[in-house]
Amino acid sequence: MPKTTQTVLEIDLNALANNYQYLVSKVKPGTKFMAVVKAYGYGSDAVIIAKELVGLGIDYLAVAYTNEGETLRDAKIETPILVLHPLPVNFEKIVSRCLEPSIYSRKMLEEFIHFAEKNKQTNYPIHLKFNTGLNRLGFVENDLIFIDNLLSKTESVKVKSMFSHLAASEDLNEKEFTLNQIEAFNRISEKLISKIGYTPLLHCANTSGIVNYPDAHFNMVRSGIGLYGFGNDKKENSHLKPIATLKTIISQIHSIKKGESVGYNRGLIAEQDTRSATLPIGHADGISRSYGKGKGWVTINGEKAPILGNVCMDMIMVNVTNIDCEEGDEAIVFGCSNTAEELSAAINSISYELITSVSQRIKRVICRK
Repeated sequence: MPKTTQTVLEIDLNALANNYQYLVSKVKPGTKFMAVVKAYGYGSDAVIIAKELVGLGIDYLAVAYTNEGETLRDAKIETPILVLHPLPVNFEKIVSRCLEPSIYSRKMLEEFIHFAEKNKQTNYPIHLKFNTGLNRLGFVENDLIFIDNLLSKTESVKVKSMFSHLAASEDLNEKEFTLNQIEAFNRISEKLISKIGYTPLLHCANTSGIVNYPDAHFNMVRSGIGLYGFGNDKKENSHLKPIATLKTIISQIHSIKKGESVGYNRGLIAEQDTRSATLPIGHADGISRSYGKGKGWVTINGEKAPILGNVCMDMIMVNVTNIDCEEGDEAIVFGCSNTAEELSAAINSISYELITSVSQRIKRVICRK
């Protein structure tokens, strides 16, 4: 790629293909694959990512909210789409756009069946979410009789999948907890299958579950963060490639004398003569104010330039005292070598938070490196 002349987020579709193919290689042939493209495709571009994955052979897509599914349908994407956190107010949109809701509570099941019957639906696909330990959303085992009772009285819906979410599949110190979750999901799914008389899709393995718990792949797996280049483990990261590179440029270079200050609230008082570079990217673009004052950096001409003072809304200042650079030079915020995982760790955060925070005002550039 040529050097950038503005702040951009480069999205490498070859890296996406690499990650997808690697994860697929970890599952048995015939196992379906669901790609999670919520939050603008983890901060990239959901439509571009979804279309590429459809071309690669993905079986299912998942989003968090109904409007995210609508965006994909508007882009002519016809692949089945699971809405992980639908709300009753959006049932009409869900059905009209052929989206498939996660049903996670007695109230939700009653309300969706009522809606489906009222709108003369037959065998509308729903996905039953079970809580096996994450304690966020989901039915519990004691709900099975209630679920079966409602399903047996209607032809308006049909269970397309049953699923759960592993809480700590990346942490092998929590292996016993994870195995208990998998056992619980196995038990619950077997009981419901015996009641409803057919076997829906079953999935509980996320990215780390795909890698660490092959016995929990069932007949479908889900991946979010792995597709975008992070495996929650150094060994696995070596097989994955971050798809996004956030780049910007040096707008201006200042010579700061000892005792002078930099930025709002005099966030830095120079202890020695310092050369600072101002970059057109700030907390409105996803660079948290937790950075600065010695936390975080960008890379300029292969060298780390620490963030100085306080992060501004539209700008950051970095220390280039010992870096051979000039105005207009490129600065890498994160990418393959200076990863989002490493940068987020500087403020005790995680890659998910940093990559999904990249502002939509930043131009997306699609490439194949």
